[in-house]
Amino acid sequence: MQLHLPAQSCGLHSLRHNNRIFPQSVPQGSLRSANGCSATSQQLRHRAGCLGSSRTPAVNPQRSRHITRIASETPPTAAAPSVRIDNDADPTCTVVMVQCPHRPGLLPAVSSAFRDLSLEVIRAVVADKDQPSQINAEDRFYIKTPAGAKVTDKSKQEQVVRALLVLAEGGGQIPQKARPKFGNRGKGASVSPLLDTYKKNDVLSIQENIVSHVEYTMARSRYRFDDFECYQATALSLRDRLVEQWNDTQTHFKWRVYYLSMEFLMGRSLLNTLYNIDVAENYEEALREMGYKLETLVEQERDAALGNGGLGRLAACFLDSMAALNLPAWGYGIRYQYGMFKQSIINGFQHEQPDYWLTFGNPWEIERPVVSYPINFYGHVSLQEEDGKQLFKWSPGEQVTAVAHDNPIPGFNTRNCINLRLWAAKPSREFDLEAFNTGASFPSMDVVRRFIDLHQNDWDLFPEKVAFQMNDTHPTIAVPELMRVLMDDHGLGWTRSWNIVTKVFAFTNHTVLPEALEKWPVGLMEKLLPRHMQIIYDINWRFLQQLRGKYGDDWDRISRMSIIEESYGDKHVRMAYLGVVCAHTVNGVAAIHSDIIKNTIFKDFYTLWPEKFQNKTNGVTQRRWLAFCNPPLRKLISTTLGNEDWITDLYKVQELRKHADNPQFQAEWQAAKKAAKQKAVGMIERLCGVKVSPDAMFDVQVKRIHEYKRQLLNVLGIVHRYNTIKAMTPEQRKEVVPRVCIIGGKAAPGYDIAKRIIKLVCALGDKVNNDPDIGDLLKLVFVPDYNVSSAETIIPASELSQHISTAGTEASGTSNMKFAMNGSLILGTLDGATVEIVDEIGIENAFIFGVKTPEVPELRAQRHSYQPDQRFNNVINAIRSGQFGWNDYLEPVLHNITNGGDYYLVANDFVPYLEAQERVDEAYKDQSRWNKMSIMSTAGSGKFSTDRTISNYAKDIWKVEPCKVPMPVDA
Repeated sequence: MQLHLPAQSCGLHSLRHNNRIFPQSVPQGSLRSANGCSATSQQLRHRAGCLGSSRTPAVNPQRSRHITRIASETPPTAAAPSVRIDNDADPTCTVVMVQCPHRPGLLPAVSSAFRDLSLEVIRAVVADKDQPSQINAEDRFYIKTPAGAKVTDKSKQEQVVRALLVLAEGGGQIPQKARPKFGNRGKGASVSPLLDTYKKNDVLSIQENIVSHVEYTMARSRYRFDDFECYQATALSLRDRLVEQWNDTQTHFKWRVYYLSMEFLMGRSLLNTLYNIDVAENYEEALREMGYKLETLVEQERDAALGNGGLGRLAACFLDSMAALNLPAWGYGIRYQYGMFKQSIINGFQHEQPDYWLTFGNPWEIERPVVSYPINFYGHVSLQEEDGKQLFKWSPGEQVTAVAHDNPIPGFNTRNCINLRLWAAKPSREFDLEAFNTGASFPSMDVVRRFIDLHQNDWDLFPEKVAFQMNDTHPTIAVPELMRVLMDDHGLGWTRSWNIVTKVFAFTNHTVLPEALEKWPVGLMEKLLPRHMQIIYDINWRFLQQLRGKYGDDWDRISRMSIIEESYGDKHVRMAYLGVVCAHTVNGVAAIHSDIIKNTIFKDFYTLWPEKFQNKTNGVTQRRWLAFCNPPLRKLISTTLGNEDWITDLYKVQELRKHADNPQFQAEWQAAKKAAKQKAVGMIERLCGVKVSPDAMFDVQVKRIHEYKRQLLNVLGIVHRYNTIKAMTPEQRKEVVPRVCIIGGKAAPGYDIAKRIIKLVCALGDKVNNDPDIGDLLKLVFVPDYNVSSAETIIPASELSQHISTAGTEASGTSNMKFAMNGSLILGTLDGATVEIVDEIGIENAFIFGVKTPEVPELRAQRHSYQPDQRFNNVINAIRSGQFGWNDYLEPVLHNITNGGDYYLVANDFVPYLEAQERVDEAYKDQSRWNKMSIMSTAGSGKFSTDRTISNYAKDIWKVEPCKVPMPVDA
């Protein structure tokens, strides 16, 4: 049976163009030319050349010797396009035969068309159109339904034919898309229809766009540009597409939610953008034809590390989800001249170097010189009378101009593109950069200006149109700044201004440790920001009067709750208290954390305002942290579930539980994990100089180096494991589970103990990794300069991840979510979000140990009389004896946990930790059990998407609804 429709029978409307390359289910090696020779998709594109194009895309001649050149003679005339379907030519597949000339982008679009029609391409036979005898040969595609059957439904066959004829006639290039109309387009609306079209995303158009940026933006020769220049041009071409979406979004709705954070750990943008706007495969193909590799270009990008840990990475994930959920939101932060310091490890010691992330510019950002504001510092404040009103006049001693730099943030599977606006200082003379970073409160001015543009001075509307979310304590300086703007710049009185401020600010707290709550010296603030300090004094005075009205002269309580702390003659502003007092909502970031802050650091405030407090458990974006960074696992999950809906609704991975006991699925899962481990092996050798075995268990602890996170407990456990293996007979060693222990993270430059812990890790690693008796049974590596990019390799490869902070000290943690999402089993304490993760994945699928939060205070009180287990003493003595060298340098680390202190209870949890590690070994020996646990870990990760977190913020705190930008249509 055959079905054949003529070319005239279809129209452009019959096909949705995604312009993707061959789906992953079609390996490139399965493509064969009609004469029997294998051909990669790259070679097929080069055979196609640029027929039907007015211009050949430029390539670097030094990088393209493998390209097959098109013959100069005129090719034979090709027959009219046609498509045939045959269900008799193959016993298991439906054969689709396409006759048409090849052009750039045609084969990816054909494969994409099959995928869009829910059909699987099993293999393809593609004619070599360079050969005159093959010019009219048919390309054959062997396809099946998702159920593995032939395509027998007549309507589905007609859809296939019509769709492929559209592509055959159009050469694989997408039609122009018309922009959605957003009402009056203003001046010049009738100048040109080009105003209403978008850039095209077919292979040829992408190549032309990249080359255009090489020549006209970067002023480089289109015939000679290196990898870094190609990366910049590629990024700029993607930014063009982001700007289109950003402008549509800006036109479609006005911003409502402003996320204020002093840290945004964005990482690299290239791959994230390619995947989010669904052009990754076409860009990869376009670059390959030009002689460049996408994976090489990715390495040219510097990490945007504008922060020092989980708080900044959380902010980045939040932006991703805000865009994906179509919320009218954007972020505000500082465009720091240097990112987080670059860490190098020299002879086992951490050395800090500036991170010159802006040395060669940032192709993703858009400088907005017209969006700038004067920022005042120092000087004095005077009281003046104008029109019968008393106004405060700040006469600054120094002024800096803050200039906006916009960074478009695309959403996944949507046209919405929100914004991260970072502010850079442009001084007229030398100035105090630290002062700028401390007093950077200009988001208030920017938001007020935008509000006035839309609503003039209708201030009653302000709380309905504006919502500020403060990410921890540092952004709380925006509170007195907004009060200043409303009172001093716009003449509103205190009462009206305060009424507005308390309706627009919400505050997220990220700590459980009282000593970690940020405090600013009053003396410094009076000097640096005199007007703001006046306002803070006034806020505090009114707040204390409120307390006196409720509690009378309970001075102990009033002193505890005062925004201004006075102790031993020094005064400090408790910035967290300022946030609590001014905010309409205060939230913690994990269930246990939110309970702790109600009962400890904010207990008095919770008693006063219980209605203010909420919990919003953190999350991570499954797009960057699973779908984009772990392609093998993404493919397996999507194939198993039958779709990729889980990328926007992570709860759908719960369906994997049905397959957890399936031996075939377990084998495929293990293979996907092995592929990720192979990638990590290369990175570890490149960064650490150590060869590790991909067959060993990958045991990972990567996070900021801090005593409460207890990397020390991990290291002491490795010492015990090492000495235990050393004492074994050869026969006993055959039963040992081989391990690669991976530790990474940065110690704050002034944190001496944390730096000594890094030295201990490295000294132990030097000993273990060079011991011929140990071999591959145990390796220990410290990954230098751990950042977002290295995390994207390490996390997919991890099989065991350690989250072993002392119970009650970790607010939430988000790396635990990333690891669990990628099927890495958690070895951890019941702290932070690990409590909720275990509830979701099942405690039987994790390795939990250690004291519980309520037990910690009593154990600390008893610590001076505590007698550690002999195994703990043996490990301490091994280090003190110089077994790993540097015993004098390492003594302060050991002193902290042996001489009556041990605030974080390392000794108390040491034996339970060893017992948990023994359970890990036993489980790993049973690979069927381990694989099931790993599958169940991923399957239980649905709750820990920032999509869920942000949806809860939008519903419970911001009171905002999604607002989706209309999709473009065929012109």
